[in-house]
Amino acid sequence: MESVNFHHDLALLDWQVELGATEAICDAPVNRYEVPAAVEKPKKAVAAGVQRGIVAPVEVDAVAEAERAAQAAQSLPELQEALARFELCDLKKGARNLVFSDGIAGARVMIVGEAPGRDEDRAGKPFVGRAGQLLDRMFGAIDTGRANADAPIYITNVLPWRPPQNRDPKPEEIAMMRPFLLRHIALAKPEVLVAVGNHACQALLNKRGITRLRGQWAEAAGLPVIPMFHPAYLLRNTDAKREAWADLLSLKGRLTK
Repeated sequence: MESVNFHHDLALLDWQVELGATEAICDAPVNRYEVPAAVEKPKKAVAAGVQRGIVAPVEVDAVAEAERAAQAAQSLPELQEALARFELCDLKKGARNLVFSDGIAGARVMIVGEAPGRDEDRAGKPFVGRAGQLLDRMFGAIDTGRANADAPIYITNVLPWRPPQNRDPKPEEIAMMRPFLLRHIALAKPEVLVAVGNHACQALLNKRGITRLRGQWAEAAGLPVIPMFHPAYLLRNTDAKREAWADLLSLKGRLTK
């Protein structure tokens, strides 16, 4: 019986060794019921990225980068190219085209809209849909227009890319694109600005409330600016066309001085 038990116990010991139990006892007995006098505080865990030598990505200031890119442009074509290379605005990923401008650069009147819509995104030009057709009729009524060589206008938007589903521009998007807009104005050198809609007023005047602001001359980028209703608003609210006509006459009066 002893021989059988010996070989049985030896087989169990070999099995435990194979499982990794290579040491059965310690040099001194351990009292598992003893409460330690002090508990050592756990050490702060080191971030996995630091342990592996991975450098965390640095957050980029999109507005500062836009300012740097815009100021580097010395002409309108260079500014358009700088916008085309700008990768920090997510709107660019979902847009078909960059919508930069239309009309004649150097015109006395520069119109600043809000953002491209579906038609503008497809054409790559601002104000080409129904709202654009109304805009042309409005300014044609005071003997100006984007194709009028004698009294041209120049048109751009606060945002050069279409927001998804034509949603309103977000404040952070306006702030990001504002340096490009101000540089656009400086390079185009108009005499008068027309802020069309709430978001253009926010970008140029840092104010909202177009029904309160419209028709009241202000100053932006060192130039006189008049806020006006957006043509898309006038298509939905035809009663507001009377106020829009009064604003156009005010603009005409400023140009004839």
